[in-house]
Amino acid sequence: MLPPVYQVVERVVDLQGFVSLETNRYSVPERWVGKALSVYLYATEVRVCRGEQLLAVHARLLGVRDTKQKLPGHHPTPQPRPRTPPREATLLQGHDPLLDAYVAALVRQAHGRGVRPLRRLLDFKRTYPKEPLLAAVAQALQFGLFDMGRLEHMILQQVAGDFLQSRRWR
Repeated sequence: MLPPVYQVVERVVDLQGFVSLETNRYSVPERWVGKALSVYLYATEVRVCRGEQLLAVHARLLGVRDTKQKLPGHHPTPQPRPRTPPREATLLQGHDPLLDAYVAALVRQAHGRGVRPLRRLLDFKRTYPKEPLLAAVAQALQFGLFDMGRLEHMILQQVAGDFLQSRRWR
């Protein structure tokens, strides 16, 4: 029995991960982009190799022009990761329903995941007393205020009022 007849050509993998052959394009794994590979043309198939290593085997496209052929494992479409709530949001929630509502509203209106304002709010929760913080958050939630600088000013007004009322200056 005679060995199959084939033609060997050298091709460089383009930026999209294909080798061009007879106006058609055949996919190869992305890691070979920019590398020179050997392409073996048989009567019914195309084999793409790097030295002794077989990278891809395609059915040869005959009678068609400007067609791409992509194997299932080549060029996977990246899948977005599921969006998880920021760690700061989970640390803030579960302590008070008013604070939970404010955190949810803050995340909804913030750009991206809202990590910066949530960090600042977490810092306020750790720094200031609970009652003035919740009073300021209630007022901010009522008026749709999400500026952390203004919220801190409101908390400080509450704290200053409590401090001055508790002290009797004579």
